[in-house]
Amino acid sequence: MVHFLRIAESPSLHRVSNQCFRYLATEGIQCRKGLVLGVHCNEKDELKFTQAAETYDKQVSGKLQQHLNIVKSSLKPGSAKVFYSLCSNYDGVALVGLPKDSTNYDALEEINEKKESIRIAAAAGCRSLQAHEFDSITTESFNDSEAAAEGSHLGVWKFQEFKNKEKVKSQPRVSLLNGNEEDWKIGCIKADAQNVARRLADMPSNKMTPSIFANVAEKLLSPCGIEVKIHHKDWILNKKMEAFYSVAKGSTEPPVFLELKYQHGPKNSKPIVFVGKGVTFDSGGISLKPSASMDEMRADMGGAACVLATMLSVAQLELPINFIGLIPLCENMPSGMANKPGDIVTAMNGKTIQIDNTDAEGRLILADALCYAASFDPKFTLDIATLTGAMRVALGGVATGVFSNSNELWKELSQAGAYTGDRVWRFPLWKCYSKNITEYPAVDVNNVGKGKGGGACTAAAFLKEFSPPGDWLHLDIAGVMGPKDDLPYLHSGMTGRPTRTLTQFLMQLSEKK
Repeated sequence: MVHFLRIAESPSLHRVSNQCFRYLATEGIQCRKGLVLGVHCNEKDELKFTQAAETYDKQVSGKLQQHLNIVKSSLKPGSAKVFYSLCSNYDGVALVGLPKDSTNYDALEEINEKKESIRIAAAAGCRSLQAHEFDSITTESFNDSEAAAEGSHLGVWKFQEFKNKEKVKSQPRVSLLNGNEEDWKIGCIKADAQNVARRLADMPSNKMTPSIFANVAEKLLSPCGIEVKIHHKDWILNKKMEAFYSVAKGSTEPPVFLELKYQHGPKNSKPIVFVGKGVTFDSGGISLKPSASMDEMRADMGGAACVLATMLSVAQLELPINFIGLIPLCENMPSGMANKPGDIVTAMNGKTIQIDNTDAEGRLILADALCYAASFDPKFTLDIATLTGAMRVALGGVATGVFSNSNELWKELSQAGAYTGDRVWRFPLWKCYSKNITEYPAVDVNNVGKGKGGGACTAAAFLKEFSPPGDWLHLDIAGVMGPKDDLPYLHSGMTGRPTRTLTQFLMQLSEKK
């Protein structure tokens, strides 16, 4: 049985919609109510209402069918049409297209097509009503309340943190018409957690410094019973995290090492440890990045955002596990104190690292965090980072790249990705990649290596040199965090991916336990 805590909200996650409802209630203005219903489509323009839509059509004496007959040639899977004045209970009805035939699992696509089509439909319906300024939306479950909750809540969310108040679009409240309430709550928790990660990643770097990120984590997670420790420069140096500090010292913003603990498993049970890259802005350092699209490097802390958001969802779901999140936070800037190409530093485990490219900084801060993770004797370790442009080239925005020494954990994560629609794809951890970064006469490891191509694999091989003993996964999310996303229910800004997949992954493991 899954239990539910009160959903902890980010400072702005639901603020706009709550203020809107309070204002409308105070002024005596009636909220505009919308309804989302589905219709199955096929290539021959044959349309069939879902059960909920068919029931509603009978209630309105066939008016929905009459309107559908007018627009049926233009209604396709994933599209929506809004109709007005069909009944007194709702000011508008959004009819959304669903595929007529979809499978629970497509082996070639490695995805649950049915769930994904429902997410897309729910998002399209809710967003069409949101565009017409509906304040309250009720959606049918489409026979999968969890997927409907995910699609609707992800679909209506927008990053509007710094718009003038008069220009802010209200975020409608979305509720369930029919279906399983417990599954709906699970979907809401997963989607809202991902929206937290989206907000963190989209915040400009001057408004989301390492210190601010740590404070946000404390405000969000402490009320959920998660222990939050915020470590500063002296602690970092005492732990001999020279690789991490070498990146941080190039900025005037002080570094922070965030340690999060959630303990709801047996006392003698080893913890699962997640490590998230938290570079709140990455200029590339002395190896300066091109100016085009450098603003997107505000989201170079996407791994940290996912770890925080996953911690939040795990607490809300009250999963019976021991779970630790480790997040090294800093900026990578090109000052007189910054790392220089050719510099050599020593990681926490005593290995020396030659820094040939200061823009390969994420692996430096993760190296020390992974070394520290070993002190908890983890059940397994997972690190997640916007690590390499090579991963974006390899997979685009379709999937997260995964490297692992555990076939069992990989299978669980792959299954979770198929379930959530936020897929993962495995890459090799072969010895040849390790040789590229370790076979140097003067140092133990080089941060970029000497091989040509395979940059994501080389980066994973580097991290392998510092990972704790036992099972380990490395997730490279460079391709999936950015604004040019391939999932239609994530239509703008940073994506917060793969928060829902990580949550589902931990749910699966806790159920098996």
